Amino acid sequence: MKKEKKPDLVVFNEDTQQYDAALKPYGTSASSPVIKPLNTATWRNDGVQRVNKQFKSKFEEVRKEYEELIQKFQYNDLVYNSKFSFEPNIGEVYHLYNNRKEESFLSIISPDQCSFYHLGSFRLNTDKMWEKLESFSTTPII
Repeated sequence: MKKEKKPDLVVFNEDTQQYDAALKPYGTSASSPVIKPLNTATWRNDGVQRVNKQFKSKFEEVRKEYEELIQKFQYNDLVYNSKFSFEPNIGEVYHLYNNRKEESFLSIISPDQCSFYHLGSFRLNTDKMWEKLESFSTTPII
């Protein structure tokens, strides 16, 4: 059985076997109104600005975390490469000094009882990482 081909002007749905031009969300004849694309430039620019602000905020957050990590690494490198002849206890506070030869050494003697150049005070945590204590620091760390 041969199907009858409808003219291009006729909107006929083969699945439902109905004329459904009125149900379409767009014009179906040459006399239908012109479909004009929406101006999305304002929406797009607003979206780009919001996304850029989020990326910038996240970048600043990651940059700050990176700088803190680098600083912790430098402190740990400084303390672990200093001279000390004892095994530090976890949770105890130790003080880092420079001797007369500009060599760093770790001590239990507090800065007010010592005449060496104080580099900083540190506490050894359970992860074997040295944490810089701001309350003991009288001079900036090198």
